[in-house]
Amino acid sequence: MIASRNIGAVAAAATLLAAAPLSAIFQTWTWLIQSAIAVAVVAGVAALTRLVRAPLWGQVLGMLAALLLALTWLFPSGSELLTFLPTPGTIGHFADLLSGSMQDMRSYGVEVPDTDPLLFITVLGVGGVAVLVDVLTVGLHRPALAGLPMLAIYSVPVAVYVDSVPAVPFVVGAAGYLWLLVTDNVGRVRRFGRRFTGDGRDVDVWEASPLASAGRRLAVVGVALAVALPLAVPGMAGGLLDTLTEGTGNGTGNGRSGSGGASGRIDLFASLAGQLNQSEVADLVKVTTTEPNPFYLRYAVADELRPNGFQARTPSGRAVNRDLPNPNERAGPGVQQTEYRATVEVTKNLSMSLMPVYAEPTRTDDLSGNWLYDPNQQVVFSNRESSRGRKYSFDYIRSTYTPAVLRAARSLPADHPVRRQLTATPGTVPEVEELVKGLVQGKRTDYDRVLAIYQHFSADNGFSYRLSTQSGSSGQDIVNFLTNKVGYCQQYAAAMAWLVRTAGIPARVAFGFTNGSKRDGDTYTLTNLNLHAWTEVYFDGIGWVPFDATPSYGVPGSTRSAWAPDTDAPEPSTPGTGTTDTPAGPDATAGPAGPDNADRDTDSGLSLGGQTPTEEPPVWPWWAAGLLALLVLLAVPALRRLALRRRRSGRAAGGTAATPAVGEEAGAPEARVVVVGADATQARADAHAAWAELLDTLVDFQVRVDLTETPRATADRLVRESLADDVDAVGAARLLGRAEERARYARDPLTGERLLPALRAVRNALAARANRRTRVLAALLPPSVLLRWRTALADNSSRMVALTGRARYRLLRWNPRRLLADRAAR
Repeated sequence: MIASRNIGAVAAAATLLAAAPLSAIFQTWTWLIQSAIAVAVVAGVAALTRLVRAPLWGQVLGMLAALLLALTWLFPSGSELLTFLPTPGTIGHFADLLSGSMQDMRSYGVEVPDTDPLLFITVLGVGGVAVLVDVLTVGLHRPALAGLPMLAIYSVPVAVYVDSVPAVPFVVGAAGYLWLLVTDNVGRVRRFGRRFTGDGRDVDVWEASPLASAGRRLAVVGVALAVALPLAVPGMAGGLLDTLTEGTGNGTGNGRSGSGGASGRIDLFASLAGQLNQSEVADLVKVTTTEPNPFYLRYAVADELRPNGFQARTPSGRAVNRDLPNPNERAGPGVQQTEYRATVEVTKNLSMSLMPVYAEPTRTDDLSGNWLYDPNQQVVFSNRESSRGRKYSFDYIRSTYTPAVLRAARSLPADHPVRRQLTATPGTVPEVEELVKGLVQGKRTDYDRVLAIYQHFSADNGFSYRLSTQSGSSGQDIVNFLTNKVGYCQQYAAAMAWLVRTAGIPARVAFGFTNGSKRDGDTYTLTNLNLHAWTEVYFDGIGWVPFDATPSYGVPGSTRSAWAPDTDAPEPSTPGTGTTDTPAGPDATAGPAGPDNADRDTDSGLSLGGQTPTEEPPVWPWWAAGLLALLVLLAVPALRRLALRRRRSGRAAGGTAATPAVGEEAGAPEARVVVVGADATQARADAHAAWAELLDTLVDFQVRVDLTETPRATADRLVRESLADDVDAVGAARLLGRAEERARYARDPLTGERLLPALRAVRNALAARANRRTRVLAALLPPSVLLRWRTALADNSSRMVALTGRARYRLLRWNPRRLLADRAAR
């Protein structure tokens, strides 16, 4: 009974640990507190039912009743008896919560807030899993099957996350499951009495079972591999690696796709820089609109300014297929609003969780409830689906403004939430403060201040467009850009937003597509070279108003407006409420083929959240270096075999260089053939070297080697099985066997024989009889070398295991469990 109570408590704790991945869904930890209460109630009632020896079905009913009481206490409807006894009204309330949870799932993106419907379904699910785990572990004695309901919990964040679920919660859940298995294993072993090792030694009570220890080690290695391998395999998404590498890209891309995940999980600036820098042009979006001269198609914003630049916050909103905010509600005098309709087709080259739309959509078609709309950021996003290959339509409002209506907008109060949040800057930059102070001096309205900052980024002030920036000595990218005055859209957009914020006016950076230069009637084909960034400024009572400070000659399809005219145009734009498109001549291109990219350098500059695009280095040197490294690696066994052969051949040839006997002349021919006074130690070493070379040769050519045979027996078998038709090789093999046999067993070793020619004769004969595959392997990947390495590795591993075992046994002598057990025995 004590064992059942222990395993039941561990089953409850393991269930809570298995629920750790749910932390990736919720913003707070309320769900964990409520789930812990429900699981504790279920585990307590389960222990009570087992204490009274209730049958299994009685235990299940008791646990379900306990779960119902816990849910009633945690999510009351107000009609309960004694605050925890459910009534029919309680059941109806639970049905409403279930229905509401379905709606909240479609409305909120991760991380979700603490709503009663979502908390209810979470606690209900975790409590139900606790019941199943207890039944499988304690009632049916099948703890391994308990991993299935635990896996069901883990599948929830996997299903709703666009990116990979973080690895740490998975490790926590796996640890709980392993704890459950280990506890059950200990209980099973204890029921059999005392334990013994494989060699018959009694295992003390304080000492862990060797088999259990091995199992725990294997489990730890398995969990580590399960976490590490998906992170290391190229092409597999890893939330952990994504977190570590976010914002540290090199600004290059493949020219075909945006990064997956919501805008808060990708580096929008680095992605934009990489796309603009591509030499390959890829169609990303096709948009058809009823608007004659549309503004930019947008998909994301970055509105959080940190020391390393503008960053995107995770959007949140409600389903896009529901009623969207009506922009007409804020229309005032001077604001012209016209409704249009657009159809967007995203190609297979663009895959991200953000959907390109024109600003201020009012209704969407062909998008499911998995796509949400954030009215603050004015972006459409999803936590479950991708934009790749989708086609959809939507109605939208295009707002245009006159300078007069913008000048009439009042400044936001200092305590206004929008002003507090979207005018924040990471500390004070004296150069920026001084520049803004000079630009806005004497300006009486927010619009005039913004316009002064906007007009500062003009050719008259030395600014120019180029798909690279120059480094500086200030140590701050914003100061370097304002000093060097060279950059492209993301530098201009981020710098203007920073300056506008310094002036106390809310600003952010928007991302999207210009109209490009591929137009067929009312259809625009937008490529990766049409990606663009611009600044949006907030005016009280009007909303977000776009300002594009990037020089129009560098942006194909650039659009200017009456309130933000082209500062570099030869003549002022005609006043009006419409927009004018900058002529897209042959020089108006930001693509790699345009003249503006002729002087593309790799110096770093103002990135403000991204990276300066750099020219891609040629790939072939890396492939060549990799191929060379592979060839060197493959040649290592052959080189090792060649070195052994040369060393042994030098020894085996030593028989021809012995000292002549006394009374003979050194130049006599007999001294070169038969050596009488050879050194016996050297002769034995020569014979052993020749024999070792012969054995390796046999292994290389797949001839069986039996180390229990005598050298003579090995030579005879070699002659009989492989060399019967070659007279020279037969004599050579017998000579090598006789030399090794004399070196091992005779008082006087064999001297005066030429062993090296004998080795060559045997090797040539074996090579002539072998097939091509055997000869190639013997030359490139000699089996003798590989076998020797495997043997050495196994021996070293065995020694390490033995040393580890002895060290562990010595450490266990001071284990507190043993000391307590010894004291109890006394």
